[in-house]
Amino acid sequence: MRPLPIVVLGAGAWGTALAVAAAARHPVLLWARDPAQAAEMAATRRNLRYLPEVALPQALQISADLDVTNPLAATGLVVIATPMAGLRERLSALPPASRALWLCKGFEAGSAALGHELVRALRPDLRCGVLSGPSFALEVARGQPTALVAASDDPSLCELAVQAFHSDSLRIYTSNDPVGVEVGGAVKNVMAIATGIADGLQLGLNARAALITRGLAEMTRLGLALGARAETFMGLSGLGDLVLTATGDLSRNRRVGLLLAAGLALPDILVQLGHVAEGVHTAPTLQARARATGVEMPITDAVVAVLQGELTPAQALRQLMAREARSEG
Repeated sequence: MRPLPIVVLGAGAWGTALAVAAAARHPVLLWARDPAQAAEMAATRRNLRYLPEVALPQALQISADLDVTNPLAATGLVVIATPMAGLRERLSALPPASRALWLCKGFEAGSAALGHELVRALRPDLRCGVLSGPSFALEVARGQPTALVAASDDPSLCELAVQAFHSDSLRIYTSNDPVGVEVGGAVKNVMAIATGIADGLQLGLNARAALITRGLAEMTRLGLALGARAETFMGLSGLGDLVLTATGDLSRNRRVGLLLAAGLALPDILVQLGHVAEGVHTAPTLQARARATGVEMPITDAVVAVLQGELTPAQALRQLMAREARSEG
């Protein structure tokens, strides 16, 4: 396989993990916003802040200077590994006609836009797509088997994602439904908070299965309303990522739900986590987008009410259980 220059913008856990995974076969530059963090990573060969368990390969370049990234960005593949709140800024700064994938999952606060909608509005010259799927950063960095999906309207960009990341331990599937892949990646984080709440309240495995299944129904309803295909939600970025994030012990969003059920205040939970839990920021924006689209999402409504302190976890449960009976769909 021909080496491909790769720039990863964002040195959180997920950006670092993908940079580590790709550095065995390609020249990779990992950009960190914080110069002190970049210097520490270069000196210790560890991301002590976000992924301390994994040694960084000596071949992996690290920099906090965006000017260093631009030549590689113009000729190789850019991977935007910031939270959703940083996607607009990073897209706007890319060189003309760059080829880019983003990893962030959610709707932008304020605009309620998905990543592909930001590209359409801000940078239609870019060849862009999303890389998503059931993946804990630590397992990817350790080389444990993982499958992801690269989605774009540009088939050549999907093939570039395969060239960049497909390996013995990391399998890359392709899709031409970026809308569905993005909706799946956004909604599953909110559903993981709901499942964490249910597990924290010790409601049992029946309740967990019900929440995951009805969460998938909410995800699919919204996705179809936004132009996605139903079968996408049976794939890696839908059912796969939902199951992982709702049940996996490494899930930050699930952890938020568990701690809410234990009675902790949301600000204290976020301090304790030390990492971004995208579902917390996504939930109210997801609710607004669903209401504007005319899509009913009762689990999302319940999560928002708990996050905003309008209902306790137990009250939110009673509200969901008191809904009128209806046909499944």
